[in-house]
Amino acid sequence: IVTTLPQGMSDPRHLYEQIYCARGDMENRIKECQMDLFSDRTSSHTIRANQLRLWFSAAAYVLLTALQRLALGQTSLETATCGTIRARLLKIATRVTLSVRRIVLSMPDMFPCQHEFALAHARLRRLRQAI
Repeated sequence: IVTTLPQGMSDPRHLYEQIYCARGDMENRIKECQMDLFSDRTSSHTIRANQLRLWFSAAAYVLLTALQRLALGQTSLETATCGTIRARLLKIATRVTLSVRRIVLSMPDMFPCQHEFALAHARLRRLRQAI
């Protein structure tokens, strides 16, 4: 590692693991936001429209990481990227039936992440009841 810190100021292992790897991880999060949540799409004609797109992408990233942290722990999606969570858990064909008292979601029988979806739903309901 090449650094401008005086010799003996920091342990090389600490520099690599805590600073260098953290920087790379941050770059991976930025790339994930650009590729999976389309935050690089700023093709509108006005600055305000592009800014709104970026806000929506940032809000989606915050929501997906909160979902992952609060509801998807100890599942196959615990360390998944935002794009994987979006594709496997949120982009599913579901029939929504509305009645006066409830909303019924009818998912296909072959939905591969049924267990993760049900577990995340139960964990989020528990969180809501705790508030």
